[in-house]
Amino acid sequence: MDWAEIKSEEELRELLGEVMPRAVTKERAVLHERDREWLANSPFCLIATADASGACDVSPKGDPAGFTHVIDDTTIAIPDRPGNRRADGFHNILQNPYVGLLYLVPGRGETLRINGRARLVREAPFFDELIVKGNRPKLAIVVEIEQIFFHCAKAFLRSNLWKPETWNPDALPSHAAIVKSVQKTEESLEELERYYGDSYADKLYKV
Repeated sequence: MDWAEIKSEEELRELLGEVMPRAVTKERAVLHERDREWLANSPFCLIATADASGACDVSPKGDPAGFTHVIDDTTIAIPDRPGNRRADGFHNILQNPYVGLLYLVPGRGETLRINGRARLVREAPFFDELIVKGNRPKLAIVVEIEQIFFHCAKAFLRSNLWKPETWNPDALPSHAAIVKSVQKTEESLEELERYYGDSYADKLYKV
């Protein structure tokens, strides 16, 4: 296949043009009041990490809105909740502290982007403020902010992500069926359907 690959920053900039002035000036390193409002209303974020070799991972984090704890103007903390214990992102942070965060607010096209250096903390006074449904996290990701800015809504507008009339979840098999088809499992499809069924939500905060 004859691909025209871009191999230099100069070639990339020539293709895309110069950065829009407003895109340059929007970067900050300190939380603004509007950033705090966004975090207080966001129930979901994506955390991008990379290991020492540069291999990347993106992990979703979700909790009631405001789950991200603001420690001060340049530091935030994200609680961990019970999961599958792979801890891919945590392993990456131990090797390479740089992280990228993308905060969503349902119904809004803009996102809040935060980049910085992370560390894993297993205990701190603010952990008592991170309890949800009786679950006190075993650890939290503490991020020292180096860059923060709001990202425009174009991707959400193009994708119609928040328009229910465009949603078609039944176009895909159930999660249980996907699991059964892509990995080896001892459970039958019926057992997986029960596991991922209505009671699945009852186990979200149970260790």
